[in-house]
Amino acid sequence: MAASDATVLIQGETGTGKELVARAIHIRSDRSDRSFVVTNCSAFNDNLLDSELFGHKRGAFTGAIVDKPGLFEIADTGTFFLDEIGDMSPSLQVKVLRVLQEGTFNRVGDTETRKVDVRIIAATNRDLAAMVAAGRFREDLYYRIHVLSVVLPALRDRRDDVALLIEHFLARHRSQRPKRLTAECAARMDAYPWPGNVRELENEIERLVVLAGDSPTIDVELLSLRIRQWEPTAEPERPIDPRSLPAAVEALERRMIGAAMRRHGGNKTRAAEELKVSRRNLIRLVQKYELE
Repeated sequence: MAASDATVLIQGETGTGKELVARAIHIRSDRSDRSFVVTNCSAFNDNLLDSELFGHKRGAFTGAIVDKPGLFEIADTGTFFLDEIGDMSPSLQVKVLRVLQEGTFNRVGDTETRKVDVRIIAATNRDLAAMVAAGRFREDLYYRIHVLSVVLPALRDRRDDVALLIEHFLARHRSQRPKRLTAECAARMDAYPWPGNVRELENEIERLVVLAGDSPTIDVELLSLRIRQWEPTAEPERPIDPRSLPAAVEALERRMIGAAMRRHGGNKTRAAEELKVSRRNLIRLVQKYELE
């Protein structure tokens, strides 16, 4: 994927780390020594986004006192990450499609056609296929940006990544001295469902590093209140059939697995260790009892 010049569509909930993935693709591509340009299509109204993407000519509109290059020109020979492309208006979708098909565009208010060589990586938290079916997103653009696809699960669905991400963000945000979480703090963070996904986790780590000051350890008391006080919701117990031993054994097994999964916030590796079964066997049982 990284070695190719094909467009990539990254799909996932807000905060799942779509820009991190886009940047990783760029770093491993043949364009890694060139620009990596980012814009969020939902952050501008239609007119401002038009100027942001394609630039404008002096006098094109009130306030356009100088010629301005757009982000497509700035990203020339590099990678352009278009975040939340599902929020782009139909008129701008046409202009982006032209860049993808022909590599050309015009600045706002300018008749000169300009040419660029840009790899586009797009991202969205919307269901673009459904938007195409509803006539709210261009079908031709959808297939142009959907050459390669990456679907990012929510962090609650990839619990085993939490510990790795914590280490990554601790290394990124520490000042000088390395820091580590106490066991209790790590357990609390591991169990929390992270509704804000990777972005919420990174923000919490940055906050903890600041609050810890010169201390090499980060204790549970420094955690945000919502994380410290979060408790998993217990699933209602199903009645056990007293006439069937196999059914009773299955019911007990289901309860034990469900309780272990809740205690460890869905982390299968830790739940398997507690239950003294292999991770592969636990995954099979979780699927069998529909515990996800």
